[in-house]
Amino acid sequence: MPTIDLAYVGRGLHEELVAYIADQEDLYAAEDVRVALHDGCAWDIERLRHGATIGLGRALLSRLADGTPWVALTVNTDRPLFWFLARSGTSLTDLAGKRLAVHAPHTPPGCFARIVLRQAGLDPDHDVDCVVRQPGDYGMDLRRLRSGEIDAAYVGSTMAPEAIAAEHGWHLLAWVGDHFRIPTVGVAVDPTYVSPDDPAVQAMIRAHRRALQVIHDDPDTTVRHLRTFLGGQTEAEARAHYDRFIAPYFTTDGQADLAVGAAGIAAIADELGVPETVAAEEFYRTEHD
Repeated sequence: MPTIDLAYVGRGLHEELVAYIADQEDLYAAEDVRVALHDGCAWDIERLRHGATIGLGRALLSRLADGTPWVALTVNTDRPLFWFLARSGTSLTDLAGKRLAVHAPHTPPGCFARIVLRQAGLDPDHDVDCVVRQPGDYGMDLRRLRSGEIDAAYVGSTMAPEAIAAEHGWHLLAWVGDHFRIPTVGVAVDPTYVSPDDPAVQAMIRAHRRALQVIHDDPDTTVRHLRTFLGGQTEAEARAHYDRFIAPYFTTDGQADLAVGAAGIAAIADELGVPETVAAEEFYRTEHD
């Protein structure tokens, strides 16, 4: 049985859901592949290059910034699962002059946040007091919101933000996926070390496509798995999260929308201040037999 290493960032269902379903529902075994799952949050790019990675945003930033020839072979969604959660306010413009806990500017989530803030007419370097913190430190963000140490937090998919906002009387100012689209999670490899045509890679892609079908065809099973990541939410809250953010926007076949990809690449390159050195059709190679 062929084996492949697959790295993800263990910070919620944004990166993990499809691979988790493929693993828990024995879809890898059904495709006769052994996938070794690794939390690669602290891995550097050189270590990531020797296996496959779920983080298409990280792969894209690496390709734009240092020319590492990553290619994306399947896409789960082009709606990043990050939200702006605040103690008060009704829109992103209410963040002017406020303290926002957010990812670093040159990380994919931080870059997405800055793009969305700029769309709202806010300069993230001058109009908002950005408090940079480590990715995934969302539990601490909630504590700081409760204490008033910060006014808002940019949070990921370790929680159902609408349920959290309702519980504490806070406000969900925006979902990134409503404002900025980019094929953001799936499977990418660096052909320098891992051939896109490797039988293990192709088997893993087939398993992920089957997992995407589970998401669309079997809501009960999907919600059961969602609750692994949303342990603080009820089944009803997890289902509402599935209905709002997952079912309508995860792909059914792993394909990338190249027009969305091109616009996303242009926006990322502009935010990073680097040349747009890769075209969407070069990076997103999701067509498979």
